[in-house]
Amino acid sequence: MRLNFLLICLIGLSLSSYAQIEIPRSTNTGSILKAEESKNSGFPILKSQETETESRFLKDKPRTIDLKEKANGLMTAGDVIAEKWTKDKEAREEFKHDQSLGNVVTQGKFVEVYCRDHEYVDGDKVQIIINGQLVVSSITLGAGFQPVLVNLQDGFNSIEFVALNQGSSGPNTAELRVISEKGEQIAKKEWNLLTGAKAQLIVVKN
Repeated sequence: MRLNFLLICLIGLSLSSYAQIEIPRSTNTGSILKAEESKNSGFPILKSQETETESRFLKDKPRTIDLKEKANGLMTAGDVIAEKWTKDKEAREEFKHDQSLGNVVTQGKFVEVYCRDHEYVDGDKVQIIINGQLVVSSITLGAGFQPVLVNLQDGFNSIEFVALNQGSSGPNTAELRVISEKGEQIAKKEWNLLTGAKAQLIVVKN
């Protein structure tokens, strides 16, 4: 009888000491999850408090158009063919005179100048003079844009396009676009010149 009593006491003491052992608590300090009820199923959906408040796609700035990658500047192949068959304007007396393409202002160290024959592609040629120095002695204007890098000096910068010929029809015709150091288009101009006349663009660097 005593033996049974001792066994019962030992078992009771063992259970009491086991119950006093503490279970380790988690020290995880990660993000807190909140439960929100789904409108469709009625079941809770766990969402983190650390979700982004703005999509990364909204943070990305739109990419500027690079005329070097697509020389025709958003023109389709059909547009190019159509323009090749367009007639030039008739040569006029006013095209004998030099033309001013106006002024543009930038804070960059350089600009990229792109020019092309935007009417009938008939072999128009021009000479490019920058700040009084001959930079391009002769360039034939095609349907696609041709780039010229212009390093700017502080203040006024003169870019002149001298018509070397009139091609096979009409005046010397061209479309000019100026792209800033940041890749933004800051000017879009056109000229119609007879042989020997020039078009001048002034770029002001602040």
